[in-house]
Amino acid sequence: MPRNRSGFAEDSTLKVPVRQLERHLNDRLAPVYLIAGDEPLLVDEALEQTRAAARRRGFDSRELYIADRGFRWSDLTSDADNLSLFSNRKIIELRMATPRPGDEGSRSISALSEKRDPDRLLIVIVGEKLDAAATRASWVKSIDEHGVLVNVWPIDRTELPRWIQQRAQAAGLTFTTPAAQLLAERVEGNLLAADQEIKRLALVGPGREIDEAEVLESVANNARYDVFRLVDAVSAGDAERAIRVFWGVRAEGLAPALVSWALSREISLLASLQFAVAHGENLDGALTRLHVWGRRQALVKKAVARFRGRDFAALVSQAAAVDGMIKGVTQGQPWEALTGLVIALLRPVAKH
Repeated sequence: MPRNRSGFAEDSTLKVPVRQLERHLNDRLAPVYLIAGDEPLLVDEALEQTRAAARRRGFDSRELYIADRGFRWSDLTSDADNLSLFSNRKIIELRMATPRPGDEGSRSISALSEKRDPDRLLIVIVGEKLDAAATRASWVKSIDEHGVLVNVWPIDRTELPRWIQQRAQAAGLTFTTPAAQLLAERVEGNLLAADQEIKRLALVGPGREIDEAEVLESVANNARYDVFRLVDAVSAGDAERAIRVFWGVRAEGLAPALVSWALSREISLLASLQFAVAHGENLDGALTRLHVWGRRQALVKKAVARFRGRDFAALVSQAAAVDGMIKGVTQGQPWEALTGLVIALLRPVAKH
């Protein structure tokens, strides 16, 4: 593909599946990238692949901007225009929680996308999938015209065992099909949990075949799976046990994203059940419809009874704020925010 003097591809208008991103980056570098999706592990990996490709082409410094509430878009555009005053080539990263930057944000991103600078690479990261309305937005169309869109889609549950096997192979391990299926069930669709488990098994000894027995032993001995015990303790309202487990997983160095995912998933489940019951659905029927395991149903029923509808609205909002901190789209300390979320879940609720 022809290139101009900047080293950027002349015609880089492209939509690149995340699985093909590395091959694309080895071949060319566009002046602007949009990486969007709600699977943090895959989004972060796509971002790191793009950074690495840029570093290989001389982009040796980086400026990070977080478009949170109160963000001044004029700072982004003025700083970007001033980059040419310096000799180094720079990456500008813009992180947004949603694909809705507002009118000023849309104009700013469009202007940066359209104005090529050989010393500037723009990467926009969105922590959500692009919905139909977002794909029609002028700023997305501008990136589509002048750069590359990288849509990060979650791994379907039916595809997760195969994904685990491929991931394990890259780490120097061989997972049997039953072992991959078992790990997929244990992590319940969370890619970060699966990836961390594969890495831990690889550290024990690469080049091995992992069977069901080893997965079961690893899960039983791994504090990482205390997140599920944490969720159970929180749902039961067992404050002493929940706090003990919470501090345990923090001390073990567990990724806060995994704790946030587990708590948010439970809040979403409880809120869905409360909504279903409030609108006339039988609780047992709702539990079955939402695939709550039989051994958890009594616990979940107890949790639903402890909260009211407006309590769940507040908890969902608080969980979203924690997720924003972990993804870097808002300022704050993730572990402190997670502590507050656990306390909110354990706080006694006044009787109806």
